[in-house]
Amino acid sequence: MAGGWARDGAVQDQIDDSVNDAVSAARSRLPRGESAEYCDECGEPIPEKRRVALPGVRTCVECQSARDGAVRHSAINRRGSKDSQLR
Repeated sequence: MAGGWARDGAVQDQIDDSVNDAVSAARSRLPRGESAEYCDECGEPIPEKRRVALPGVRTCVECQSARDGAVRHSAINRRGSKDSQLR
């Protein structure tokens, strides 16, 4: 049951769109192509199992872990209505 000006299911549609956007963004950051044999950042060899598991990988586990720790995600729901953002 929606209230006010929203139609039934509008809140779930917003949630679904936010999840789909996050999944699309994550997929766009996945490496593609041929994997590097040596890490682009530190020069250490990248294990073959990692190269097979992640085609297009360019960094070793340690350097990728450091990169992942530095990534910040926005907590703003840009698809939300103006009213929901004012509350």
